[in-house]
Amino acid sequence: MSDLKKTDSIIQQKSYAFALAVIALYKNLVTDKKEFVLSKQVLRSGTSIGANIQEAVASQSKRDFIHKLSISLKEARETQYWLNLLKDSSYIPESEFNNLNNSCDEVKKILTSIILTTKERYLSNS
Repeated sequence: MSDLKKTDSIIQQKSYAFALAVIALYKNLVTDKKEFVLSKQVLRSGTSIGANIQEAVASQSKRDFIHKLSISLKEARETQYWLNLLKDSSYIPESEFNNLNNSCDEVKKILTSIILTTKERYLSNS
């Protein structure tokens, strides 16, 4: 994990690892399957998750933090949509889908937990 450090949060680490897996998927789809449309969509949304988490880390307020993480959560949901399409159109085998989808689910659960906890701690009186 070149740019990430051991001190980075678990969500930063997991979203980065997921982005790398999505990049590998994209390369395979473009090279082996000659699939250029769905692959580009899953690449964009799958790598955007971690990018928005990085923006959240540098946020200017708790509301901004929650907003950026909420965008990451939306991107994760979108990524799962594209993964389902790739599986159901037989571009990726079910085993590959399961691995990627499970990783994406894990990222979504962590994001949801962080968002809810942050709202409870910092915005419950607002």
